[in-house]
Amino acid sequence: DEYLYHVVKDYLPEEALYMIRYHSFYPGHLERAYDLLMNERDQKMFEWVRAFNPHDLYTKSHERPDIAALRPYYEELIAEYFPPVLHW
Repeated sequence: DEYLYHVVKDYLPEEALYMIRYHSFYPGHLERAYDLLMNERDQKMFEWVRAFNPHDLYTKSHERPDIAALRPYYEELIAEYFPPVLHW
C-alpha cells in the first residue's frame, strides 16, 4: 500500500491517496482505534477510506472477469489520471 502510494502520489487526488495508503489499516478505519491521534484532516479523509472498504474486500466474484470487455474502460480511466510512463 505504501509503495503504491508513493508511485501515484503526484497524479491522484488526496482522497484516492488515503484509500490506497490506508485501506488495509483496519484498526484505523473499521475499529477507529486511532481516532484520538488523528487531526481533523485525517478524520475527513478516513471517511473516504471507510466508504471504499466494502468495495475492497467484499466484491470478489467466483466468475472470472471478461478482460477484453473491461480493458478499454480501465485503459481510459488510467489515461485520465496517469502519464504514459510512470517514474517508479
